[in-house]
Amino acid sequence: MSTILITGATSGLGRYVAFELVRSGHVVLAHGRDPGRTEQLVEELRTEGDAEGFVADLASLAQVRELGGHVADAHPDLDVLVNNAGVGAGAPGAGRELSADGHELRLAVNYLAPVVLTRALLPVLRANTPSRIVNVGSVGQDALDFDDIEFRRRYDGFAAYRRAKFALAAHTFTLAEELADTGVAVNVLHPATFMDTAMVHEGGVTPWNTVADGAPGVLALATQDLGSGRYFDGTNPSRAHAETYDREVQKHLSTVTDQLLAL
Repeated sequence: MSTILITGATSGLGRYVAFELVRSGHVVLAHGRDPGRTEQLVEELRTEGDAEGFVADLASLAQVRELGGHVADAHPDLDVLVNNAGVGAGAPGAGRELSADGHELRLAVNYLAPVVLTRALLPVLRANTPSRIVNVGSVGQDALDFDDIEFRRRYDGFAAYRRAKFALAAHTFTLAEELADTGVAVNVLHPATFMDTAMVHEGGVTPWNTVADGAPGVLALATQDLGSGRYFDGTNPSRAHAETYDREVQKHLSTVTDQLLAL
């Protein structure tokens, strides 16, 4: 059985996946932003199995780094990281928002936070191979504008979301190559389209799927050896945006990411 950290576990897909994993006998480390909701979730999870809660606001990279440190200290046996937390497109007509560090919010939470958390936990994951990193992405992906990475021009919430998910996919493929032959697998998936979550409702979209529809893909990648550097649509191997595989795009993204994180 594995020790699995799930970000964004207090609602939606993360919550569903947390219960499925704890019922299967895994140790679930449930991350949430709100202390009360996280505590409540852990109480419920503990009626089914072994769980612990961790609180951090992923819009603050300092808190993301602290989260990584706390998890690594408390659970040196961690062998699966599920980067599930995210922010959606926002309410219709809502303007551009900033993270605690001044980054465009969707880029910060949906891309920079998983990158920082993964880096913080890589030493532990490398020590507990075979281990897995699961990045919850989206079929919605727009190529990045490297001249406007913070999306200051003609901002659109859905486009910002898609750009961040493009970045997450491209990063996944770069990282998988870096981790080749280390025993750490890293994959990205689109769980299901427009699941019945607060994020989807806020965007003014009528849900097409339930979180139960999105869970099998996440659960498979978290618990099975399905290779590394791959993109899945649900449980089916698929292809991400063509440009996410472009070496020049990947290199450019890596450079820009390091610059953003150094600010």
